[in-house]
Amino acid sequence: MTLALQTFATVKDASAALKAAGARYLGGGTLVVRAVNEGDVSISGFVRSTDPALSAISVSGGTVRIGASVTMAAIARHPDLATLAHAARAVGGPAIRNMASVGGNLFAPTPYGDFTVALLALDATVSADDGELPIETFLAKRESNHAIVTAVGFTIPKEGGFFLKVSRVKPKGISVLSIATVLEHAPDGTVSSARIAFGCMADRPIRARAAEKALIGRELTSEGIAPALAVARDGTSQRTDPIASAWYRNEVLPVHLGRLLLA
Repeated sequence: MTLALQTFATVKDASAALKAAGARYLGGGTLVVRAVNEGDVSISGFVRSTDPALSAISVSGGTVRIGASVTMAAIARHPDLATLAHAARAVGGPAIRNMASVGGNLFAPTPYGDFTVALLALDATVSADDGELPIETFLAKRESNHAIVTAVGFTIPKEGGFFLKVSRVKPKGISVLSIATVLEHAPDGTVSSARIAFGCMADRPIRARAAEKALIGRELTSEGIAPALAVARDGTSQRTDPIASAWYRNEVLPVHLGRLLLA
């Protein structure tokens, strides 16, 4: 099968070319090229853009904007992106991280998409050639999205964030589950704000709303986090795949969330 590759200098021109039947956008290529190699005959050609903005990282006044073509490797080594470095390093091995892009990860199906879990906990926004959306809104309708994602943006959290990937194979195994947290504390040491995101606990990364609510006003002790762990599974819809069963993911989620919160 012959595949055409079209390269455009602007996202606008690339977006126009994507309207052709069978055309797919080529970012890092780790998802769409694999699909072709596995026999997806619906794809007849690739479209990409060399717009420099897609590969740019901007950090200014605590606000971060990362182009959709920026790779996991670039994020992992950037001096101002320590908040995301751990999540970026959790994506595959070195060869994959040199290709896998921020934009591509947003579309990665479970059990992939670990980096997106971190972005969800950061309450990021997703910019495309047709506008900007909160990441949670974007993820809810990503299958129907036909715009080219151009960047993600977020505010660096005051107290940093934490990320955990649970896998059977170290260091680059596919996820059993992943968890990202961004917490803030009141002067008395209790949690004043909580954002928690799960990967592999639904068909896409999700927020753990019940657990977030249960943490407010609590201390990060075994007793303090117990209410959050009790409701950690609320709103989840675990999947069984070759990596782990839905039952296993359901059982280990509170265990690993507890370890992360107490770390």
